[in-house]
Amino acid sequence: MGLQVTLVSAESEVWTGEANLVVAKTTEGEIGFMQGHEPVLAILAEGQVRITEPSGNKVIADARDGFVSMEGQTLTIVAGHAALAS
Repeated sequence: MGLQVTLVSAESEVWTGEANLVVAKTTEGEIGFMQGHEPVLAILAEGQVRITEPSGNKVIADARDGFVSMEGQTLTIVAGHAALAS
């Protein structure tokens, strides 16, 4: 079982599901999250959130103004604005 990921914006839930890898841009730089990652609370910077599903499918979202929280096997990304890239 991979990470349980939830990406939400102020308006709605953007994406939720399981992932093997999530890369998010923070004010400290890009951080990659995989199963077993240590707990993290970081400020989200404007940029892409790249999600790799267990099937290998890649989901890309643009996000800004929020935070990233990793606790156990749950990664939550809360953004003031987030939308799937087309």
